[in-house]
Amino acid sequence: MFEIGTIPKIKNADSNAFFLIAGPCAVESESVVMEIAERMAEITDKLGIPYIFKASYKKANRTRLDSFTGIGDEKALTILAKVRNELDLPVLTDIHTEEEALIASGYVDVLQIPAFLCRQTELLMAAGKTGKVVNIKKGQFMGAGSMKYAMEKVAFDGNNHIMLTERGTTFGYSDLVVDFRNIVEMNQLGAKTVLDCTHSVQQPNSSSGVTGGKPRMIEALAKAGIAVGVDGLFLETHPDPSSALSDGANMLPLEKMESLLEKLLLVRKAIV
Repeated sequence: MFEIGTIPKIKNADSNAFFLIAGPCAVESESVVMEIAERMAEITDKLGIPYIFKASYKKANRTRLDSFTGIGDEKALTILAKVRNELDLPVLTDIHTEEEALIASGYVDVLQIPAFLCRQTELLMAAGKTGKVVNIKKGQFMGAGSMKYAMEKVAFDGNNHIMLTERGTTFGYSDLVVDFRNIVEMNQLGAKTVLDCTHSVQQPNSSSGVTGGKPRMIEALAKAGIAVGVDGLFLETHPDPSSALSDGANMLPLEKMESLLEKLLLVRKAIV
């Protein structure tokens, strides 16, 4: 569909490495966002990995009513714009409605469709109309083949800048599994494919109303994804996941990112 180098501000576009989408789950504060963005920019520049910063400016899908949803839309989007402009990084954020597609597109380079919303026709078409790159997360309830219809909705007005992300499939009531056949099949649809290594280790629907996770499995999933031939990886990270306001249970500590990426580059080199 498109080359990763077509995303504005992306560096190392000619790299043979996978590309990386990484950042905190949500915009918690300017200080946390900038700390993560600056460190990730240093690491990926050093390793030659094309990098897209990510953070949700609002969280619309929460289990409990009292869960953190954001610091305010305009404030959060302004912080994302600061990352984009001051650090010269491409930025990704989630959208949930047609109106949000138009608003967020003024601040970021990539619009992400959450997995639970990947069938929402008007949302997908609105994202496509912005002309931005659109990353569609495959629903936990869908097979890879069905994602061609989501792609058609984004591409209806001529936008072929599409990525598809695997983030696990619902297994029972409170677990997810990754079927790596989905990556192979989505590659055949013509889109850039991404493996979400952190949401795939979630344990949703816990009795406490707070999503759990198995972050010790992140490295294994990431290595397997690279081996299967995924184009990019999605990793949420935080300086202190235990204090994160959203999805801390499945985020990778920021201090572990460089070591993991070095290992993944070795896997990539071995299969190319």
